[in-house]
Amino acid sequence: MRRFGDLDVAEEALQEALVEALVRWPREGEPRNAAAWLTSVARSKAIDRLRRRQRRPDKESAAANLETLPADEIEELTESLDAAGVADDQLALILLCCHPALNNDAQVALTLRSVAGLSTDEIARAYVVDVATMAQRLVRAKNKIRTAGIPFGVPHRERLDERIDAVMQVVYLVFNEGYASSREDAFIRHDLCGEAIRLGRTLHALVPDHAEVTGLLALMLLADARAPGRLDAHGDLVTLELQDRTRWRRGQIQEGVGLLQRAMSTKHTGRYQIEAAIAALHSAAPSADATDWTQIDALYQSLLRYVPTPVVALNGAVARAMARDPESGLAMIDEMIDLDEMDRWYLLHSTRAELLRRAGRVDDARAEFSRAVVLAPSETERNFLSNRLAALD
Repeated sequence: MRRFGDLDVAEEALQEALVEALVRWPREGEPRNAAAWLTSVARSKAIDRLRRRQRRPDKESAAANLETLPADEIEELTESLDAAGVADDQLALILLCCHPALNNDAQVALTLRSVAGLSTDEIARAYVVDVATMAQRLVRAKNKIRTAGIPFGVPHRERLDERIDAVMQVVYLVFNEGYASSREDAFIRHDLCGEAIRLGRTLHALVPDHAEVTGLLALMLLADARAPGRLDAHGDLVTLELQDRTRWRRGQIQEGVGLLQRAMSTKHTGRYQIEAAIAALHSAAPSADATDWTQIDALYQSLLRYVPTPVVALNGAVARAMARDPESGLAMIDEMIDLDEMDRWYLLHSTRAELLRRAGRVDDARAEFSRAVVLAPSETERNFLSNRLAALD
């Protein structure tokens, strides 16, 4: 990417090099320097690809005249990583891709696609937009990189702060996709949750005094600690109020609470610390009835000032309903979320259905549950919602 300035060309060339390695290495043996071999072959593939693009003579010329050996470039990149204090390859790639010349949404979406490997569908779901809209955002971001000649390199340590917010969003969205996956075959993807937590630990080690990074790590640990109780023995979804809290990972909860206390002691409050505080209150409650919903409601109102999104508003409406009454939560949804614009968001319908059920408005709840069943992305969620719908009868 640094060599050619075109993300599509870089990705396609590397993929071709990997395919060639899969064919040649079993026959010829693995090269002494595998990274240099892949880089060299990918460079040749990229030059061939650009030469075939007769409309791109500027890139063709630039590619043909590059004389730096791949091994030298790898050494140069390694030195820049060492200077930045980034020892983890995956975190380094995230830092590379979260370039401040792009707007925040473009940075995060592009990094999720190109580095974290999430699909366009999964990223669209995270942003609560349709797939076509997200695909257009990704294309625009790639075009801007190419036309503006945005240089990709590891930032110096003193300039990490301008990328930290986007990096945290990437890590958190990877965790969220693992925690409630949009895949048909898996509601929880423990591999993604584990990788996000690992990246969170690595980022925390890089900037240990950053309160929000500490808060993010605390949040992921606290949420992941409840994972053993989220599915029953048959793989069916179990709501928070019905979970067996003895199955929660108490050691992980203690670590998360300790990190949260350390972050909050800095007095630099942010969204991840607030979300971690909400998770800590859930974790501290010995039962659903003992949950401090009044405090959680207040925290969500604070969180909305930092993150005024439909997702936060919806969760805040649930907290309001639990702290007061279902109608209060429904009123909050109607006030803060454009119901027409969010019509294909299954969580909106499932949440409204549950609050309507609790309010005794069974016919309205039935209609919302029916809509949610159609839109739910995984079989686990469809089964859960179908059971809730059947229970109304």
